[in-house]
Amino acid sequence: MQGGFYGNALQAASNRGHDKIVELLLSRGANVNAQGGHYGNALQAALVEGHNKIIELLLSRGANVHAQGGHYGNALQAASTGGHDKIAELLLIRGANVNAQGGHHGNALQAASNRGHDKIVELLLSRGANINAQGGHHGNALQAASSEGHDKIIKLLLSKGANVNAQGGFYSNALQAALNKGHDKIVKLLLSKEADVKRVKRTL
Repeated sequence: MQGGFYGNALQAASNRGHDKIVELLLSRGANVNAQGGHYGNALQAALVEGHNKIIELLLSRGANVHAQGGHYGNALQAASTGGHDKIAELLLIRGANVNAQGGHHGNALQAASNRGHDKIVELLLSRGANINAQGGHHGNALQAASSEGHDKIIKLLLSKGANVNAQGGFYSNALQAALNKGHDKIVKLLLSKEADVKRVKRTL
């Protein structure tokens, strides 16, 4: 039976790090790619928490790195959200789409930018991540980083061609996000890069 927060037993065990139970469930015929629940599938559930042993086990049993669904949208976004750079690199080696869309953050680059994982941001950009891709809660990577005040990532994104005035997402643009969160250093930085103050609306 599918349902509930975890969707199925395999997803629950994977998220909690119970590798022996994961192995037992798989040996009893559990579907490694079963969909449902908050995490979408067992692989994403394990990825968010960085349970390497379980991730390797699931991949060895045919877990689909391209599967869509759940709060994080896909495996690469889940790993990027959790800040697991080595795992993110492994997923890319296994063919994960660096620009796959979906989930709360829209894509892996936005997830890493929002959570302040600069190593993953650099990795994703080196693998061809679209710096100005639109979608998700924050609209784009620059707004995602600006909302949390991650100045190192913001500088990196701007140096790589991020559109400082890109529109979309909860705050409409990066400057609005920084203003609403009170990140004065970020506001000054964005203004120095010609962020358009005319696009700023009344604070939320």
